[in-house]
Amino acid sequence: MLRDLPLFPDQASTLAGRVDALFFFLVAVAVFFVALIFGTIAVFAVKYRRRSPAERPRALRGSLWLELLWTVVPFGLTMVMFAWGASVYFAAARPPRDALEIYVVAKQWMWKVEHPEGRQEINELHVPVGRAVKLTMTSQDVIHSFFVPAFRVKQDVLPGRYTTLWFEATKPGDYRLFCAEYCGTQHSGMIGRVVAMDPVAYEAWLGGGATGISMAAAGEALFRRLGCDTCHRPDGTGKGPSLVGIYGKEVRLENGATVLADEGYIRESVLNPNAKIVAGYRPTMPTFRGLISEEGLAQIIANIKSQGRQEQQRAER
Repeated sequence: MLRDLPLFPDQASTLAGRVDALFFFLVAVAVFFVALIFGTIAVFAVKYRRRSPAERPRALRGSLWLELLWTVVPFGLTMVMFAWGASVYFAAARPPRDALEIYVVAKQWMWKVEHPEGRQEINELHVPVGRAVKLTMTSQDVIHSFFVPAFRVKQDVLPGRYTTLWFEATKPGDYRLFCAEYCGTQHSGMIGRVVAMDPVAYEAWLGGGATGISMAAAGEALFRRLGCDTCHRPDGTGKGPSLVGIYGKEVRLENGATVLADEGYIRESVLNPNAKIVAGYRPTMPTFRGLISEEGLAQIIANIKSQGRQEQQRAER
C-alpha cells in the first residue's frame, strides 16, 4: 500500500526497512504526544474554567511520583531513539569488507561513474542485486549530494576529499538518483538512475561494454607515465617509500605521528606531497595538482589497492 504513495518509494535495499521502521517510530511518538498535549489542554480548558469572578481555585500540592513519571518516560524514549538511531547510523556508515568498490565523480551537472573493470557511465549506475556496493565519491567543483530514495541512502560529495556510501540492492529495477544539495542553476537537472540487476545479467552487462583495461591497469599505466615508478620502487630503494601493500596500513611520519593510508591520504600525497612527509624520506616529491584528473586519481588508488591484494595473495600461498 505504501508504495502507491509518492512520499514512500520502494524499499529496495537492506537498509531501507530499518530506516523506515525508525522513521515511523519517531512519527508515532510525535503524534502520540501532540494528541496527548492538545487533548489535555482542551479537557483542562473546559473542566477547570473559571465559572464566576469570585471563584478561587484550591491550592494543589506537587506529586513526586508525577514529577518522576514525566521525567523518566521522556528520558527513556529519547534513549530508545538514540540507541536505535545510532545502530542504524553505524550500519549505514560501515560498508562490508567484501563490498564491490565503484568510484563516483560529481560535476556540474552530472554523475561520472567508473567500475573496477574499467567500464564508465554518465548519470547511470549499474549494480548487482544481493551484493554490497561501496561508492567512493568526490566532487570536481562544488558540494553535491548522492541520494537514492528507494535505498534510503544519502551522502554529501565534497570537493577536495573522498566520502563513502554503501548499499545492497534487494530487488531488480530502475531507481531514481538525485543530487540533494543545491549545486548551481541546473541543480534540478542533475538526476540519474541506479539500475539494480540480477548478478548474471550484471556480469553480462559489465563485459558487454568493457574496454579491456581495468582501473588498476589504467592506474599502473598512469603511474608509469607520470614517472612515479622511478621514485616509488617496489623494493623500497627509491627516493620515495614503496607503495606495495601500503593501503589500509598505518604510516609513520617524520614528526612521529602516524596516519592511515586510505583514499584521502593517497589523494593528498599526490596533490600536496609536503603535507605529510613519511619518516626516513626527504620532501622531494613535486605536486601533481593540475596534471591529473579526479578519474586519474581514482585509477592510481585502485592500482595501489590491487598491489596490496596481490601481496596478500602471495603471502597466503
